[in-house]
Amino acid sequence: MNKSVLDKRPHLIPSLIAAAMLLGALARWPYGYYQLLRFIVCGVGVYVAFTAYNWQKIWAVWLFGFVALLFNPLIPIHLTPEIWQPIDVVCALLFVAIAFILKEPKEEEQEGEKS
Repeated sequence: MNKSVLDKRPHLIPSLIAAAMLLGALARWPYGYYQLLRFIVCGVGVYVAFTAYNWQKIWAVWLFGFVALLFNPLIPIHLTPEIWQPIDVVCALLFVAIAFILKEPKEEEQEGEKS
């Protein structure tokens, strides 16, 4: 069966949205934007980590689990804008990269790992 791109990469659109919002954070916005950014980036980070876990890509689970923790809205980490800006850029690049790197394993790969 032939799957669409979004079936193979369900995290594609959320990851690109998170990346765009992170790059948008380089401009000056009201504080509400940064609060929304924390919810979006944390949520997408958890989603990517969960997807990676299901596909047995443990390196991505750790990496995006850390991103989700860094941007968590419940216990926020308070840093200066000068420190947040490079973090935002690096995390945006991570989300863009994972959008294209992480994809559902082929059925043959999944069967090979089980045996």
